[in-house]
Amino acid sequence: MSTSASPPVFNLNLNDLIEEAFERAGAEVRTGYEFRTARRSLNLMFAEWANKGINLWTVEQGMVPLIADQATYDLPVDTVDLLEQVIRTNAGTSIQSDISISRISVSTYATLPNKTATGRPIQIYVNRLSGATSSLAVVQFPTVTMWPVPNVSNTYQLVYWRLRRMLDSGTGVNTQDIPFRFLPAMVAGLAYYVALKIPDAMPRLPMLKAMYDEAWQEAADEDRQKASMMMVPRQMYI
Repeated sequence: MSTSASPPVFNLNLNDLIEEAFERAGAEVRTGYEFRTARRSLNLMFAEWANKGINLWTVEQGMVPLIADQATYDLPVDTVDLLEQVIRTNAGTSIQSDISISRISVSTYATLPNKTATGRPIQIYVNRLSGATSSLAVVQFPTVTMWPVPNVSNTYQLVYWRLRRMLDSGTGVNTQDIPFRFLPAMVAGLAYYVALKIPDAMPRLPMLKAMYDEAWQEAADEDRQKASMMMVPRQMYI
């Protein structure tokens, strides 16, 4: 049996996605308002997904050159959180080295007796600001604060792996910022969100919620790291 040599390209554009969700909710898309309210629900669902766990397709690597006597640095405004971080020395040379640093809480940072001590950073405090614009029209960038404060410029680099926000629905492109594996979960979730707004769809809510939960769980269970992991205690604890 022969198969097509072309790779699969199936996807749902925004219009198809909204129509499928309305059909599952037992309704039809008839006005521009229905598209607008569905897009709003889709963006709220993306925020929900950011709270559910690590969406691997949103993991990105970044780098910040550290400057002498500067402790705090801005992260990209769409950063949800940092997953891993290291200090890189001798970047771009044959002796480049990545050194692990510990993430600390605001309580631990607050109790550091000398926050202006300088040296190679060994700890990092992540301030997860909203990324929104404050009442003073100032964008609240998420920040990281290093300790000790870097003592030289252009010698240390903070290399991190972050979770970024998913792109808003319909922004720039007509397909959504997800891998194809999450299409069933997205359609099921949007159908549930849409049905919440349609009085005649109330009897379908338990079924739609169950379908959404099942589709999300299947996609989330597959969207995981599949490398083996080994945990070794530090010698000080042995």
